Amino acid sequence: MALFVACTPQDVPPPARSAQFDTYPKRLFDTFEIECDGPGERFEKTGNRVFECSELIPPETTAFLILNYDGYPQDLPKSVMRMTSTQNSRGYRVDAELYFDVPQKNGPTVRVPVESKTLDKALSALYQAMGGSPT
Repeated sequence: MALFVACTPQDVPPPARSAQFDTYPKRLFDTFEIECDGPGERFEKTGNRVFECSELIPPETTAFLILNYDGYPQDLPKSVMRMTSTQNSRGYRVDAELYFDVPQKNGPTVRVPVESKTLDKALSALYQAMGGSPT
């Protein structure tokens, strides 16, 4: 264990789903859009502030969500990654969220948040690679 800790880079930021950028992170959002092109994926941009990549999920997860969140089987749940940019006094803050969107037969969809340390680490590394400071 001591060897593993000693070999771990010390400049890796703590996992975060938010980051601060000095300027508008166009490259980050362009990359996000390009990467959202797989089978069953759909990219959507709302204005120039909110970006979403949604995708169909495996059958087992779909069934679990429909059964546990009273979903509507004729409109399947999706996994959604949303990135939002907000201008502030220091530049731009980017916030990411991941959730399952479970349509209901009546009423609004249910958003089930997804917690993932692996995702948080990947987002931190992405933010840093794109010139941001994870917060």
